[in-house]
Order: sequence, then structure tokens, then C-alpha cells
Amino acid sequence: MLAIFKEKLVNAPKELNSPVSNSHIKAKPSHEILKDFMSCNSSNAFFMTFGNDALIAYSPSNKPSIYQRQFSGLDNIYCAFMGNLHNLSKLNKQYGLSKGSNEAMFITEAYRTLRDRGPYPADQVLKELEGSFGFVIYDNKDGTVFAASGSDGHIGLYWGIAADGSVVISENLELVKASCAKSFAPFPAGCLFHSEHGLLNFEHPTKKMKAMPRIDSEGVMCGANFNVDSQSRNQMMPRVGSEANWSTWG
Repeated sequence: MLAIFKEKLVNAPKELNSPVSNSHIKAKPSHEILKDFMSCNSSNAFFMTFGNDALIAYSPSNKPSIYQRQFSGLDNIYCAFMGNLHNLSKLNKQYGLSKGSNEAMFITEAYRTLRDRGPYPADQVLKELEGSFGFVIYDNKDGTVFAASGSDGHIGLYWGIAADGSVVISENLELVKASCAKSFAPFPAGCLFHSEHGLLNFEHPTKKMKAMPRIDSEGVMCGANFNVDSQSRNQMMPRVGSEANWSTWG
């Protein structure tokens, strides 16, 4: 999976940008990153672009894995999902979805339902997901980006900054490293990112996130790791009303 979003859509944490400017590895522009992704994946890989602002590329896994890769598109909402939800049947029933809905379809439907009519905040919804997961949603109707990684950390996502300032998200560490030079970091487990409101730990939504400098194997400072600041508190997310859903929480 690969998702790239221009700066006008995503205001990424400034700490993702590495202070190192003399690295022998240079960040790449978005079109080169997409080319690299397509060249190293199977022939059934595909990508979707949304003007000049966003793109999502997807390839089914070509190796046996206990984790699924799925893609879903519905009502101008697009989701790339990796992992497994152990309670998918229960969730489909709870949200009134078909028994045949897979994980990506559930995430897409749940996002749409909560965006349009649901009173539940994003952190509460994600806490209900039992299993290992990582996903990226692009809502082309609202120009909204939403990404999350399960708290068990079994599905590793990485994010970074491309040469043109775009945010790059993928599970492919080597692709992100080659694309973003030193300006990348693991996407923190147990966290969600919303393009308008930033990074939040859904296990501890009342706590702020802090950036910790990350040093690579060469002893060079890179994009930061993000962790919960146990000494801080966020303003509590609202629990009722249409303003407290996946697309407008904050």
C-alpha cells in the first residue's frame, strides 16, 4: 500500500522533517515514489489519483501471510486496509452491514456512517476493533485524510516527507526510506491521524503526543518517534453530537 497526500491536504507533524540536509540519500518527488511502488509490485497493482492532491496505490500480497491486504471504494471514500479484525461479524451486525463485508468495507462504511450521522468519536470506535490493523482513508468528498494503526503494533506503518513536501504513508519500510531520506518515522501504534486535527493516541485520548528525536544506525538524527506524554492532558474530545465523528473530531 502507498498513499501520498500533498501539503494542502495534510499538515504533518513538523518533527517528521529531518534537520539533516547533507545526507547522500535524497528525498524523491511523488511521481518517482509511485513509479518505484508500481515497479516492485505484482502486475495486478493499481493506483488512483485525485487531481494533483492525493494518490493511493495498492497491490495484493504476493507472499503467504496471516494478514490480509484489502482495498475498498464507496461513495468517494477510499480505504487501503491491512490486517485482520477478530470481531468483524459483531461489528458488521452492530453497524447494520452485510455479513459478507470484509475489513476494508467495514472501515469504509463505518467512516461514512459516523461522518454523516454517528455520535461516536473516533477514539471510541477504534477501541472496538479487536485484532491487528493499519489503514489509510481518503475522503475525496471532504478532502480528508484519516490513518490509524492498531495498538498491538503488529501491522507496521511508516510515514515521511517527500521532496515536494507531500506526506507518504506505507507499510513498506524500504520504500519509505528510499523516498523520504531521513525525514520518516514509524507511524505510532495505537494512534490515529486526521488531516485537520493531527495525531491522537486512541488508547489515551486525554494525553498529548510528544515527539522524541530518533537516531538511525549511522548516529544521524532523523524524523521523530511519537509517544504519549504521560504528564500532559488534552482537552477531552466531545462524546455526543454530530461534531464528534470521524471526520470532524477535535
